[in-house]
Amino acid sequence: MTNSLVLPKNSWFSSLQGNLIVSCQALVSEPLFGSATMAKMALAAKLGGAAAIRANSPADIRAIRAMIDLPIFGLYKDNLPGYEVYITPTLKHAQQIYAAGADVVCIDATSRLRPENRTLDQFIREIKDSTQCPVMADISTYEEGLLAEAAGADIISTTLSGYTAYSPKQEGPDFELIRRLAQDLRHPLLAEGRITTPEMAKEALNLGAYAVIVGGAITRPAEITARFVKHMNQ
Repeated sequence: MTNSLVLPKNSWFSSLQGNLIVSCQALVSEPLFGSATMAKMALAAKLGGAAAIRANSPADIRAIRAMIDLPIFGLYKDNLPGYEVYITPTLKHAQQIYAAGADVVCIDATSRLRPENRTLDQFIREIKDSTQCPVMADISTYEEGLLAEAAGADIISTTLSGYTAYSPKQEGPDFELIRRLAQDLRHPLLAEGRITTPEMAKEALNLGAYAVIVGGAITRPAEITARFVKHMNQ
């Protein structure tokens, strides 16, 4: 990282550098779904050395905040008819996760159409004015990363690479995207997406990521089990 890196003003943010953020999320269809379970998962992550938690929905954020004191990267997934954007799609969603105890508001910052006819810079400005929280932009391409930073995002994450129709599909992390953005952004870049081993996480740091977010490889037992079974059956 360069000396010109612009960090959020929060006193705790510098402690994340080089560390692990664990994403504690479960779908309704998964056995571990539920706020009480996610709070226990977050506690387990803290005991294992996680520096922060990424969590979805006001209910999960409140439960996690009541159990641990780590910073929480909050988001609110909601599928709105007519829109592909589903990670914290509106200002109301952002305000709800802030009220629940999130320290960072995570949003979909892709180039896809967003609700309420807001541009990305308008949306980010409204979130900051309303919550006083730093905003993390989940992006899928190099261009989106640069545009998100220009629009006012404090943190950029490679979360959605491979999950938009126009971003590259690959089994592993998008290391090339991590490398390019880490080189050209002035704000911190977090590496996220299909990071399934400690070696991959280390490589993301070597490429310039400020910190690494890992979810399914730690917090989704069915996915972890399936990975073992797949390799054992080959």
